[in-house]
Amino acid sequence: MNYAEEIRRLAKEKDALILVHNYEPAEIQDVADICGDSLELARKAKEADAKTLVICGVYFMAETAKILSPEKTVLIPRPDAGCALADQLTPEMVREAKAAHPGAPFVVYVNSSAATKAECDITCTSANAADVVRSLKEDTVLFGPDANLAAWVRKNVPEKTVITVPEDGGCPVHHKVTVEEVEAARKEFPNATVICHPECSPAVQEASDMIGSTGYMIRNCGEEKEWIIVTECGILHPLKKHYPETIFHGIEAVCDHMKLITLKDLYETLNEGKNEVIVEKEIADSARKAIERMIEASA
Repeated sequence: MNYAEEIRRLAKEKDALILVHNYEPAEIQDVADICGDSLELARKAKEADAKTLVICGVYFMAETAKILSPEKTVLIPRPDAGCALADQLTPEMVREAKAAHPGAPFVVYVNSSAATKAECDITCTSANAADVVRSLKEDTVLFGPDANLAAWVRKNVPEKTVITVPEDGGCPVHHKVTVEEVEAARKEFPNATVICHPECSPAVQEASDMIGSTGYMIRNCGEEKEWIIVTECGILHPLKKHYPETIFHGIEAVCDHMKLITLKDLYETLNEGKNEVIVEKEIADSARKAIERMIEASA
């Protein structure tokens, strides 16, 4: 069976839109209707006319799509595709932090569960985190769960006091990237510009030439002729498709959860309509306010 052809046929037949994150395997990206970062997928999920949304990413992304489109059927080929970063911030931790800092809004990274988002005031992505924090009137802001992204926000929005919850939260894939790896890549490719994701450590951010989300990389990494891309390796596929004349080098950074979905998984999910994502209405209603507030702040 040619899974790619069957997936495209089924998507048309079932009025399904396939939304794929930039870190997914190349063959999954190639059958997508839309590829993008978390912010773009959130926007497109909300705007979509299709009856069914198939989210190829990790589970919190599928939850976000369902929250924004409660009337649509949302499917995810691998419900076991979790996120170690999202697991580091619980609803209880949010409530405790807000009680300890009365009046401080909680900005929650989109890499979080629906239940956690429901306790927060506004969500953000790596693409808009600084703008979201800057948009708030309060001087003190709670931010979680990614401490590295919080450090980047502090640098870009110095007029705010940003308190990280938890203090040391972070994406294991990005956090393990070292300055030594960046320096070794520079030595190997001396003419390349280094760009890293803001989930990398402050030291790696400092060692890079530029910092940006995956969406930022897609939009801007055609400006130079050679790049060292410091983020999850899946991003290299769309970059090479967008800029075939540009040279891209990656590092050893792989998110196992982002690599779980296969073409067979996607085909079976579409064909059988299985793995539907359900979010409890009370949680969805509260989380939706935080997500929509982010989208408005990023418009």
